Amino acid sequence: MQLVREIGYLMQKDFRLEWRQRATLSGMLLYVGSTVFVCYISFALRGGELPAPAWNALFWIILLFTAVNAVAKGFLQESRGRQLYYYALVRPQAVILAKIGYNVLLLLGLGGVGFALYALMLGNPVQDVPLFLLNMALGAIGFASTLTLVSGIAAKATNSHTLMAILGFPLMIPMLLLLIKVSKNALDGLEFDASRSSLLTLVALNMIVGAVSYLLFPFLWRS
Repeated sequence: MQLVREIGYLMQKDFRLEWRQRATLSGMLLYVGSTVFVCYISFALRGGELPAPAWNALFWIILLFTAVNAVAKGFLQESRGRQLYYYALVRPQAVILAKIGYNVLLLLGLGGVGFALYALMLGNPVQDVPLFLLNMALGAIGFASTLTLVSGIAAKATNSHTLMAILGFPLMIPMLLLLIKVSKNALDGLEFDASRSSLLTLVALNMIVGAVSYLLFPFLWRS
């Protein structure tokens, strides 16, 4: 119970800091909206209908880069003094789980806004919307957990932003392949059984990343 309370306090702190620095959140929303609008003026205004595979690919490109921009700042913006302060008050497991939880909620919100704008401007060819939204939620959890751990590793090194990109994208390629496959099934309206194994694999990947973060972050925190 003590760990849960520590996670709750740290997540409240992150939400309060985000609300005080609303320019960052506004910038992320602007990025999502402007990217969707650029896609709209590139296809819809020229009279061309966006094919379903291109619609699917562009959506995940937007969500991926939104996740990188949103999650990368998790540990990179924390000063050494603040990290030492956390080290004296809470357990390292609470720090990493609170960061993951906060980033999951942030990406779920940004993903929902992005999907709504995307469907409004470019149409909604998804035939199985619940499956697509479930897949998007698993993707947000996977992106948040993976990039949060990578952000913690990169924050300990010089050229942290470069290291973030180098480590982050290769780790997310298997997850992206599964996400694109499931969303393609949702676009085509296939039965849920066609996506069951991929969804279970995504759940397993998310659990593995969470377990690795929980077990390894204390050693990274002491370094």
